[in-house]
Amino acid sequence: MSTLEIRNLHAQVIPNDENSEPKPILKGVDLTIKSGEIHAIMGPNGSGKSTLAYTLAGHPRYEITDGEVLLDGENLLEMDVDERARAGLFLAMQYPTEIPGVSMANFLRSAATAVRGEAPKLREWVKEVKEAQNRLHIDKAFSERSVNEGFSGGEKKRHEVLQLDLLKPKFAVMDETDSGLDVDALRIVSEGINNYQKETGGGIIMITHYKRILNYVKPDFVHVFADGKIVTSGGAELADELEEHGYDRFLA
Repeated sequence: MSTLEIRNLHAQVIPNDENSEPKPILKGVDLTIKSGEIHAIMGPNGSGKSTLAYTLAGHPRYEITDGEVLLDGENLLEMDVDERARAGLFLAMQYPTEIPGVSMANFLRSAATAVRGEAPKLREWVKEVKEAQNRLHIDKAFSERSVNEGFSGGEKKRHEVLQLDLLKPKFAVMDETDSGLDVDALRIVSEGINNYQKETGGGIIMITHYKRILNYVKPDFVHVFADGKIVTSGGAELADELEEHGYDRFLA
């Protein structure tokens, strides 16, 4: 059993313009996720949901001004980005980055080697990757293509979940994974997320605007995010209420 604890987290975005002041985005986030739990974070644009995801992962544009994030008692905020990944934290990005010149095959094996502490045996690894690709309906030809280069939105999201499947982190932060997916891709990606949790018992933070992915990946808890913090929480039924009535009453 593992636990991810977010305590009174405050963060600000560092502007690209040297003459501008940092802008506070996160304003006291408190959330605890345990192994096997699915927490959905829903809220309007600009509320800070993606900032939370990138702050947890260690994006350099976001500066922590207060609070702590503990994974099994270890403070993630004292770790570099790669150390957070090795500790068991995974981020599926809303807009996955393209990496020209680096093949998916090399990228995946390098990532697995870093997380596992040793290179997987080649024959076993090839079998493992092939089975994961089949589950996500990914053509094996993608292994030789550069990471995300020329991929459609749905293909990028499938490969994010492929990484999740292979790396098997303790906790996965899924930042608007449903964005840009058609009905078939949404179902396949959701099945991949559910398979990850079934196999590993990992905890999931599902960041989304809409309820549609929650019809497939069933949350144990739903949290409403507004003005940089969680303003209310409930069960899965809260997502139905938000779908029907929107976020207005939480923004007043």
